[in-house]
Amino acid sequence: MIKIEVQQEAHGLALLHLSFRPFFLGAAAFSIIATVIWMAAYTFGWETRPYGLPAMTWHAHEMIYGYAIAVVAGFLLTAIKNWTGIQTLNGPPLLLLFLLWVMARALPFIGAPVDTIVIAVIDNLFIVALIMAAAYPVIKARQWRQLAILLKLLLLLGSNVLFYLGVLDVLEQGIYWGLYSGLYLIMALIFTIGRRVIPFFIERGVGYPVQLKNWKWLDISSLVLFLLFWIADLLAPNGVAVAVLAGILWLLHTTRMVGWYTHGIWRNPLLWVLYLAYGSLVAGFLLKLAVFVFGVSPYLALHAFAFGGIGMMTIGMMSRVSLGHTARSVTEPPAALFWVFLILFIGVVARVLLPLIDPSHHSVWVGLSQVLWIVSFSLFLYVYTPMLFRLRVDGRYG
Repeated sequence: MIKIEVQQEAHGLALLHLSFRPFFLGAAAFSIIATVIWMAAYTFGWETRPYGLPAMTWHAHEMIYGYAIAVVAGFLLTAIKNWTGIQTLNGPPLLLLFLLWVMARALPFIGAPVDTIVIAVIDNLFIVALIMAAAYPVIKARQWRQLAILLKLLLLLGSNVLFYLGVLDVLEQGIYWGLYSGLYLIMALIFTIGRRVIPFFIERGVGYPVQLKNWKWLDISSLVLFLLFWIADLLAPNGVAVAVLAGILWLLHTTRMVGWYTHGIWRNPLLWVLYLAYGSLVAGFLLKLAVFVFGVSPYLALHAFAFGGIGMMTIGMMSRVSLGHTARSVTEPPAALFWVFLILFIGVVARVLLPLIDPSHHSVWVGLSQVLWIVSFSLFLYVYTPMLFRLRVDGRYG
């Protein structure tokens, strides 16, 4: 991984120095608000229809194109500055990008005066602006290996357009295609970036010499087969092709996890949270196979991917990146992080495993998982809000 240090003297509002600050703060706060709204609708029967659609559809869209993409924006624009040595958005331009994201989240609740087309334009304009902000330093530095990440952002834009075409009754399968494509593209970003950073973090974080195993054939085959899995699940959801590909992907990613394992990860929450998050994605493939073979609910696999995989991976990455880029120790993280991650992991168990064991209390397990998500992210905000607003402890800009 290329890392170029860019040193500047600190000045201005710290919150707008780098993208991770406003976007991680906004993503965590919005995830709590969105979960409270979803809990009110699902658990307590509150009637709300953003875009004129069921609350479940809004919930699915916003956890992908609201929460997850905000974390992606914060991470990528911060990482790209390190990779290229070129300053990414900061100051007023960063604030404008962030406000575009905020507007797209808030407008669905204003009501009839705001047309769905206006919301769609603003929401997709945010993704366009994000792509441009990410592409400029990559192209200027000629780091063509990062084009695969930019391509995934372009595909996310296309997937969000499909969603809104479905909302507007222009494309019959638009909502389904847009939501599942968004989910799988976020997962693809995790697989791509995780392959680079997770073993890197583990090797340098366990406190003893270790060289983890990676295999080029596994990297290539897992991405190609995941692309086929994505297409198969769009064209014939939970069919035989999806089951076969899910089984193979489970084996491949399990092999990868074995190659990445070392006992020292359990000493540092910033390491085991990423490992468990990746494990939840792997479990999701196994549950996808079980949908076809045993007839289990497809929503268990969905939440293994989304709640466990994406949820735990993003909160883990936000926690580590925020420490590292504010010049704090990643080897001795705040003690509260153990509880942040453990509470969220228990939420994954409640949402994915307990309904499989005891489906008769499904609504109880869903409600419990919602509460645990809210508690985990509230504790994250309590720990990280002060450091995201303050200057780096070493006085540098960033």
